[in-house]
Amino acid sequence: MKRYISHLVFALLGCMALSACVDNDYMELDKGHNELALSTSNTEVILNEQAHAEDALELSWTTGTNYGTGNKISYTLELARAGSNFATPYVALENAVQEYTWKKSVEELNDILRGHFGMETAGNISLEARLTAKVADREEVQVATTSFSVAAYEPLTFTLYLVGDATPGGWSADDATEMTRKDNGIFTWTGKMTPGSFKFITTLGAFLPSYNKGTDGKLVLRTSDSQPDETFTVEEDFNYIVEANLFTGVVTLTQTENLKPAYDQLYFIGNATDWNFVSMKRDVLDAFLFRYGKFFETGKGGEFKFGTSEGSWENMYKAKNADAAYTDMEMVFVKGFDPDNKWVLKNAECGKAYKICVDIRAGKERMMMSEFVPYEMIYMVGDAAPAGWTIGDATPMQATDNPYVFTWQGVLNAGELKLTCDKKEDWNGAWFMPTVADKQPTGETEPMLFLDKSSDAFKAQYPDVMVGGIDQKWKITTAGSYKITLNQLEETISIVKQ
Repeated sequence: MKRYISHLVFALLGCMALSACVDNDYMELDKGHNELALSTSNTEVILNEQAHAEDALELSWTTGTNYGTGNKISYTLELARAGSNFATPYVALENAVQEYTWKKSVEELNDILRGHFGMETAGNISLEARLTAKVADREEVQVATTSFSVAAYEPLTFTLYLVGDATPGGWSADDATEMTRKDNGIFTWTGKMTPGSFKFITTLGAFLPSYNKGTDGKLVLRTSDSQPDETFTVEEDFNYIVEANLFTGVVTLTQTENLKPAYDQLYFIGNATDWNFVSMKRDVLDAFLFRYGKFFETGKGGEFKFGTSEGSWENMYKAKNADAAYTDMEMVFVKGFDPDNKWVLKNAECGKAYKICVDIRAGKERMMMSEFVPYEMIYMVGDAAPAGWTIGDATPMQATDNPYVFTWQGVLNAGELKLTCDKKEDWNGAWFMPTVADKQPTGETEPMLFLDKSSDAFKAQYPDVMVGGIDQKWKITTAGSYKITLNQLEETISIVKQ
């Protein structure tokens, strides 16, 4: 009896294995004379980029016959220009099994027309579709065809940039501000804009084609210098959300944040200053940033935080986390006294210089602190300097016993002057510049602007300023003998005529 049960089990397992090997579509071994037929969901397809994600075309077909063999049928689907006898077809499917439809969205079908059939501009194209069915181990082939036409479109640009004196990059097409592509033809950008004008360009470094302001206030595509060059305007400093819809032509500017910071002054307070309030320097390019450079002597680290009013222990900027490392950027504004979390510079981290940058944007507060290694030499360049504008021959200053302080004494010509820290041939290195363009020296110690155009970390401190486009110089109006003293840690300079 056990032997019969065993035989029965093996027989059942064999049947199960056999059924697993046979595809469900072929359980009907004889499909008779089912004629292969191919049909289209639409014989006249009009593609619209605004509906790019919607279904545009579906080709479907019957199974055809397997001649009663039970063998699988494979399908090859090709598209070709009408009347071309499928000389250079687009192969949509090749030897596909158990597939009876082929469907494409508006954008996918348009891409096929442009990529394979060379539809560079909008227009109509007549196509034929051919389906070839083959049965395994049979020589015969089955063929069905259908035809349809498609009206293609020329896609709108995939990139869009803001350019103009109201934007961070100014009127430089090379420094134009890239927008984010939300969807086909829809772009957005959020950031600081100042009073002035702007328009949109599609290619970085090229002013044409551009999208300008039309007579109805909407976007109009400009492809020639002979066409009107009207621009959009910004009336006041604000953070804006800019959205451009190239389909509707609508441009919207939404103010998101007042650009005036909550405080005009910030103070560094901690063990290193014996808890005295030390003024930080307000950044000249971004009013929300405050800077402080300090050498922390060995054993002179400890806790620190930032005050907003000298002598007041309320309304302070503090670490989000207790005993935060100096690399912890998370910062919060505390109105009262608690919580009183602070950053801690450990003893082992002292004996070094650090530069601190504090950003007090509401809801985006951050503290950025990094070790500062002084540059070994600072060089003068400009037509006021002895070597002129040849950066490779820039005039070196003189080192002092203090690694952060350099001096120079000699004759300056009338002209422009700035200071390079690394003499990079592409001019995109580290620089000391005046706080405003064409600044004439006062003869007193005054703040400088430091920029490192080669450092991504430094540039990230400025969310709304294109650092690479800043190029400010001192203006020496009278030639003669001068003495220059520069402190690269405190970022100060004096240019004194002798």
